[in-house]
Amino acid sequence: MSQVKALRLLASVMGWAGVAIGLFHVLAGNLAIPGATSAGPTVDSLGRFLGATFAGYGLAWLWVARQSPIPALAVRWLTAVFFLGALGRILSLAVEGRPHWFQLALGGVELVVSPILFWLSGADEAASRAGADRRPAGSL
Repeated sequence: MSQVKALRLLASVMGWAGVAIGLFHVLAGNLAIPGATSAGPTVDSLGRFLGATFAGYGLAWLWVARQSPIPALAVRWLTAVFFLGALGRILSLAVEGRPHWFQLALGGVELVVSPILFWLSGADEAASRAGADRRPAGSL
């Protein structure tokens, strides 16, 4: 698989996953948070709000995935937000202790996928530039 196809696929997966996870949190509230089913109305409210925000984050990824070329700057910003989430999980682990195992697994995914997205971020723009460099002078 080419880097451009991998970038488009990962951006699409990030988008659909973000929308699905976000909407699940909006609809299920505390039930969507492993280990937090009895966290109370304050955490439920926060979880539903952040679910909507995460769905919007997913929509941003879907927009990016549909661009041609995929804008490297947008991928880098969205990936930085994703990586910041992983750092937040590490901070929580240090301050509050070990969370539910699923949260640890998600943090692992975030730490692995973020560098891959940073690495792939400019692939489509680079391929577009390389294709433009091969066009004959005067062609559109």
